[in-house]
Amino acid sequence: MKLESNQSDGGGMTQDRNSRLIVIGVSAGGMSALRKLVAQFPEDFPAPIFIVMHMGADTTGDALVKALNESGSLTCVHAHDEQVFKSGHIYLAPSDQHMLIVEGKILVTKGARENRSRPAIDPLFRSAAVAYGNRVIGIILTGYLDDGTSGTMAIKRCGGVCIAQDPEDASYPDMPRSVIANVEVDYCLPVVEMGVLLSDLLTRDLPESRQVPEDIMIEAKIAQRVLSDLPSVEALGDQVPYNCPDCGGVLWQIAEGKLLRYRCHTGHAFTASSLLAQQTERIEETLWVALRMFEERQNLLVTMAKNEGEGKSSPSSISQRAADSQVHIERIRAVLKATDKKGGNNSRTK
Repeated sequence: MKLESNQSDGGGMTQDRNSRLIVIGVSAGGMSALRKLVAQFPEDFPAPIFIVMHMGADTTGDALVKALNESGSLTCVHAHDEQVFKSGHIYLAPSDQHMLIVEGKILVTKGARENRSRPAIDPLFRSAAVAYGNRVIGIILTGYLDDGTSGTMAIKRCGGVCIAQDPEDASYPDMPRSVIANVEVDYCLPVVEMGVLLSDLLTRDLPESRQVPEDIMIEAKIAQRVLSDLPSVEALGDQVPYNCPDCGGVLWQIAEGKLLRYRCHTGHAFTASSLLAQQTERIEETLWVALRMFEERQNLLVTMAKNEGEGKSSPSSISQRAADSQVHIERIRAVLKATDKKGGNNSRTK
């Protein structure tokens, strides 16, 4: 079944009960949660399902596709660009690429990372909200940090239905907790109860249709690489004295209720939590480089001091400089040890 675009009539949509779609965002602990969920879908499930799960660029996602095909009666495939989607099928975002939805088909893009991830959840959710408004059902499952919160907010603002996994049921509750804290979700429940709920929702009349807000449309176009010019980003928020840790560009701050987000004009996007995590990662990388350089410098100074000190009884200025380098080395090591202890949930999940 090919769905009709929400944009063809200025945001209006037909009241076809069978024209809904489901978007799912998940990260750490996701395979187990997804297997439990897809096992509940009947063979004649009347909607397409789109899944973004955070994964590393060096993984294929084949194991997840295989697991989901074995867990339920629906067909699960990797999404590909320009693919027309059908009900009763599951489409998984490929590794290192964003999956977007537009006008009855899937777009697979190599756009900038959002929330340190590609694929990321927010671009999928926003694109679905822009294209299909109140026909979208968005689900956030287990995972670290807060990717998916802004996308869920977009679905809600466009009239869709928002569902969060009960944090007590999630292996890693950060993502559903963030959604619950920032979005007025329609349902919060364990994964094993979602199948019955979704089947029921697909038989109900659609929620009230809403016009797509301009800011959501702008961000959806940025994800498609249709635009990323300065005026577009400036329309979303205010420039702040921070730099994008991915490309070094200037950042703009976007306030969505209590949620703070940041964008650069090349397309990178972060929530405050993901920006802090990325800054921390970059600082650690810089410290390791500094440690290596100081140790190399100290080794060279020691070698020079030995060579200079042959036949001399007093330490040279070179020996003193080597001793000073050791002080800096110990300080950097102490900072790295402290950073390692505080890493916790800030580490990137793939």
